Amino acid sequence: MIERWALVSGLKGDLDTYELIQKDLKKTPGNITLFVLGDMIGPEKNCNRLLYRLINPKSNDLQPWCIYGWWEEQILLESGYRGDQRAEALRINKGEEVVKSLTNAVDKSFLDWIAALQFGFVELDCGLIHGSSKDVGENLTLDTPPLTLLDRLTRLQVNRLFTARSKQQFHLELTEGIVNSEVEDLNGNRKKEQKVPQKAVIGIGAGKNYTLYDVGTDNTQFVQAGYKTEKRIKGFGRL
Repeated sequence: MIERWALVSGLKGDLDTYELIQKDLKKTPGNITLFVLGDMIGPEKNCNRLLYRLINPKSNDLQPWCIYGWWEEQILLESGYRGDQRAEALRINKGEEVVKSLTNAVDKSFLDWIAALQFGFVELDCGLIHGSSKDVGENLTLDTPPLTLLDRLTRLQVNRLFTARSKQQFHLELTEGIVNSEVEDLNGNRKKEQKVPQKAVIGIGAGKNYTLYDVGTDNTQFVQAGYKTEKRIKGFGRL
């Protein structure tokens, strides 16, 4: 049977959207594994019903495998799960009211579960993460320099990196190239040439826009929940 991954992010408490995605996936051929790459919560609405559903899936649900995202990091900071740190960046950029709305949107009984979530997954030769291997809040896009993307891939030692932070859907391939480095020390100059195999960074989208990945064929499909319209935005970066 075809093995496929469904990659979802940016639900921000929207149980209706999650229901649509679950409904879509039950009709999708293949053996589906559902990954939720963070931002399950947000300040816009009460998130408790969605969190309860993720933790306690219905008998006919696909089991969700979740990691934490930027909004989860903010509530953990503000709630004392990161020592003396607080969500000051959120407070400065969005204001005190947004900080209060976020903490009011999530019941404290869910915080231990959020705090226990992993930063990311490494499956086969793929990294599944909210931002990047450097930081949960880093935006990777089609405009990110190829060498930066290569660094983020190398940190995880993977050939495919799925990211959600930008909320964009894209498939950027890094074509085969060569990285030259030069080191000067007491023994003189030493040059090193390293071949880089073909790699890719994939933006999975957010909310109703999610991604299907066919593990066997390395095929990526961008889907909108409830509409089943698919698009593929692809680019190339040269090292």
